[in-house]
Formats: sequence, C-alpha cells, structure tokens
Amino acid sequence: MALDSPAERRDEVVQVAMGNGNGVAPLQPLRPAGRPAAATAPYLDRRLRLNPNAEHKPQDYSDVRGEYAPAVYSALERHLPPSLLDADRDVKLHFMRDILARYWPQGERNKVQRHKEYRQRILHLYKPLHEELYNMHPSTFFLPTFLEAVRSNSEESFRSFMTEPIPGVYSFAMLQPTFCEMLLEEVENFEKWVHAMKFKIMRPNTMNKYGAVLDDFGLEAMLNQFMEQFVAPISRVFYPEVGGGTLDSHHAFVVEYGKDRDVELGFHVDDSEVTLNVCLGKQFSGGELYFRGIRCENHVNSETQHELCVQGDEEISEGFSHLVW
Repeated sequence: MALDSPAERRDEVVQVAMGNGNGVAPLQPLRPAGRPAAATAPYLDRRLRLNPNAEHKPQDYSDVRGEYAPAVYSALERHLPPSLLDADRDVKLHFMRDILARYWPQGERNKVQRHKEYRQRILHLYKPLHEELYNMHPSTFFLPTFLEAVRSNSEESFRSFMTEPIPGVYSFAMLQPTFCEMLLEEVENFEKWVHAMKFKIMRPNTMNKYGAVLDDFGLEAMLNQFMEQFVAPISRVFYPEVGGGTLDSHHAFVVEYGKDRDVELGFHVDDSEVTLNVCLGKQFSGGELYFRGIRCENHVNSETQHELCVQGDEEISEGFSHLVW
C-alpha cells in the first residue's frame, strides 16, 4: 500500500513549499488584497524547516473550513520557523494560507475541488458490499504475529517477524486472508457499480489504466487508523530520517495486472515518505517487484545505477491485484 492521496494531495504542496535541499526553503509569501499586513509582515524574511519539528504539537485546525483539509495545516505547522511556532493561531493560519496560495496554482486547486465533488457523489450513492471493512477490526484484519509485534512497539519485536532482503526494504506477513478476500470483492463490487452508473472512475495515478483509490468509496477513515496505529509505529523505527515518524496522510489504492489489464509498471519514484506494497494476487505468474535504491531530490530523474537494482520475491500463478499504501 502506498497510502498518500491523489496527485493533487497535501504532500506535494508541502514538499514544493519546503524543499531546496539545504534544510530550509526561502519564502516570499504574497499578502492578498485586504488582508491585514500585521498578520504576515513580521515573518516575510523567515524560512520553512525542510525537516518537520517532531517535538512540536500543532494546534487544532479541525474547525477550519475551505479548500485545504485541517491535516494540511497541522502538517505544515511543524515546518514553520521557530519564531512563528508560538504565534497566535490566526497569524499562523494566515501565514500558511499565503504559502499554499503561492505554491499551489489555481488549476491544481480546481482539480482537487472536482475530485472532492466526485468523491462526495460516490459516498452518497454507493452501497458497500462488506460493511465490516469500513471500520477498523484489528483481530480480523491482521495476523496475530503482526498485532503482537505492534503492541510491543520495539525494533526487536518488529524484526522478529520481518526479513530484510536488502538494507531498508522489509518483507513480512501482515493481513488475514479473509481481509484480503473481502477487500478484493469490495473493489470488484465498486468497479461494477461504477460501470453500471456510467461514472468515469478516477484511476490511482497516470501510469495505471486499471485500479481504484480506496478513499473514493469510503475507506478513508479506516485507512487513517491503519496508517496511524499500524504503519506509523513501524515507519517511526525504520525510516525516521525521511519522515517515517510524522506520517499524516495516505494514498491507498489497488492496481490490477493481467492479460486484459495493465501488464507492467515501469520504474518510477514514489512521491511518499514510506511505501507499503501488499500482494493480493489469487493466481498469477510473474509479478516481480524491483527496487532501485533511494533517490535524493536532485537525482529523481537521473539514470539508474545497475548495482542498485534488487529483485523482490517472485510469486507464481496467473493474474493479480496489488494494493499500494
């Protein structure tokens, strides 16, 4: 699973506003007409932190309405300059809105709004096949060994059920077979419903022509718990240097491969701090997963060094689906 969100999600906005590779990002926020100068002027020469302040507890923005989700402000607040962290919430809010308005073009915001309306329409009309999927039930979703390791919450407990084929890549059993079966059936039911309703389904990314975003048909709340309670404890231990301890959003989707589906996915760089891939295959052959190392922002599109290419485990059978977090 590669839980982030559509291409227009918060991650990209915050990264654009924060990243220039030197630990800070220059800011020159524009003051919209009519906005009090006092709310922003004292901070015009400040710089955002590239790495979030993990010790800072963001203020509550759940009552804030508008085109940005409250989680956007909570995430961005951890990157504010030290001089601004103790300012009034309204001052921080104005400052962050200026940043987002400057670095997130109107066209991109329009896309997000259209996707929001699309999702709301689905949630209003779609009837789930498996209601039990939509609320977190750890004992029926996860294997006992996985649950026990998460409860212990230590590197030793996590490594007790993992293998590490190459440094930084971990393989482990996590989900109950019944959960995987229900999830596949729910996705198939959703796709049949979309076809019957003559909706145009929004695919997970621009590379796959088949598959679905799980949040689009109501699984967002459950997957938030999945991330916060079961993915974050592991990523906090193994990926602290890339933000594994501050996960705050996800993009969970299923992609489908087969003779009448996508046949491959080329090499690419995930736009996420942590990626969790889950094989939901029934019967298929092939399905190799390759890793080519971690790229810094200056070499995202550079040529791959052959020695960095590592092949994941191969499953043998006949067509499969793939869940990415």
